[in-house]
Amino acid sequence: MGTKLSAREITVFSMLGALMYISKLALQWAPNIHPLGLIIVASTLVYRAKALFPVYIYVLIDGLYSGFATWWIPYLYIWTILWAMAMLLPRKAPKKILVPLCMAVSGIHGILFGVLYAPFQAIMYGLSLKGTIAWIAQGLPYDVIHAASNLCAGILAVPMAELLKKINARNGSQV
Repeated sequence: MGTKLSAREITVFSMLGALMYISKLALQWAPNIHPLGLIIVASTLVYRAKALFPVYIYVLIDGLYSGFATWWIPYLYIWTILWAMAMLLPRKAPKKILVPLCMAVSGIHGILFGVLYAPFQAIMYGLSLKGTIAWIAQGLPYDVIHAASNLCAGILAVPMAELLKKINARNGSQV
């Protein structure tokens, strides 16, 4: 990944990061229901490695507005794991294959969110294996909601990626 970004890329990535934060904020009333996974997967399909820029812009904005408390630290790796999963998706696959794969990746990340968060919790709060498993089990209902909402939102990843590609093409950018 070349680290040199054009002014256009900086603008697009900043807007995608801000969109992630605003969408999470708008749906704050509904626990674990947000389009973050959708935006990360769609951005990754289009921008590949550069999709990390909007991911970390989102993480930074979330920390700035919500506070850089201990809850925020796992965000430094949890969203990167979703990006990495999306990087494994075959971009050139037919839609009838790619759409369910995007849904699956999004849903799997949602159900694993608590498990991915758990190592930090265990280290931060000195949890034993038994305590860590109990912490994961306690959050499981919220992870199920997260998985279901990510699964549903994931159906829009391919159309969003196509829209991003059209916008890029219209503005003369190659992705």
